Amino acid sequence: MALGPGDHDVRKLQATGGSTFTLSLPKPWVLHNQLEPRSSLKVDWRPSGALRITPLQQNQRVERHVRINLDEIPRKSLHDHLMGAYISGADVIVVFHSEDQPPTKIIRRFLRSTRGFEIVEEHVNSTELRCLLNPGDMPLHASLKRMYLLVSSLVRDLQEVFSGGDIDFLSDHEERESEVDSLLYLVERQIRIVFESYQAASRLNVTRGQALEYANLARCLERMMDHVNNLTLFIIEHTEHISTLKMTPPILNLPLWQESLKELMINIRTQDSHRIETARHQLKTLQTELKTYETSIFDSEKKNRQLAAAVSISESVRRLCAYSRDFGEILLNMKLSALMVEIRDG
Repeated sequence: MALGPGDHDVRKLQATGGSTFTLSLPKPWVLHNQLEPRSSLKVDWRPSGALRITPLQQNQRVERHVRINLDEIPRKSLHDHLMGAYISGADVIVVFHSEDQPPTKIIRRFLRSTRGFEIVEEHVNSTELRCLLNPGDMPLHASLKRMYLLVSSLVRDLQEVFSGGDIDFLSDHEERESEVDSLLYLVERQIRIVFESYQAASRLNVTRGQALEYANLARCLERMMDHVNNLTLFIIEHTEHISTLKMTPPILNLPLWQESLKELMINIRTQDSHRIETARHQLKTLQTELKTYETSIFDSEKKNRQLAAAVSISESVRRLCAYSRDFGEILLNMKLSALMVEIRDG
């Protein structure tokens, strides 16, 4: 007999009236959901073949609370614990602290790094944070699009600087990178909630398999932003190399990388195998060319400073190509998963 969540039970179908089949429900489940004779149930035939049974009146909101006591966790680990609670899907986080040392700065840093959380209660020895953002309020594809726009805009500004534009175009690169990070955390939070709640999956209009692939796509974009930011930092700190580097293969190939990534972003929705493979092939060609360039500069460059700059720039752009190819591979996985059918013997 199934006694609680996670338990399993085998029950036999009963024939009723010759054309109807009935199945008895576990009594603990009926009592837990406060059901009575003639209560209505929603029966959902899932793509996996399983049936999901849900009480129609099941509209009670369940909140997930996390309590963090600073005396019980390692020193300087509060931010990591807050981020862990956030990504795990907590709705309310209560931080207990001493009266004379409230962790105000760390909590504010957490609020800047996440979406939806606000301070709702502050006491002398505790702070309560609550998420005001519903998991379904921001579709996964909207987060990916915003991440892509942030990455591509910073690359465009880099190209503008290499073309003679003002270095101040890059002044907000840290803010843009931080926004990409916060969007990644939001996607990871949504994915965790989707895997634990079919209602969240319905609101986001994704299957759990699709949600996992969206998480992979978001991770690719976050890694791209890391390298674009490193590239930006290098240029800001070594403006004297701009005139030398602007005609090197890594910088000259950035527009081709942007073109390929844009094509892959379009194919999140269209999922055209030919266009995906064309973009991936172009990225592979760029990777090969950059690898050849990296090998050649050791023979052609004479100054160590220029050598280090050329290798650093080329490595970042080459990795952009690699992550973009991973992006295309994930899109192919998503398409093939949608096309898959089950064939049963007999």
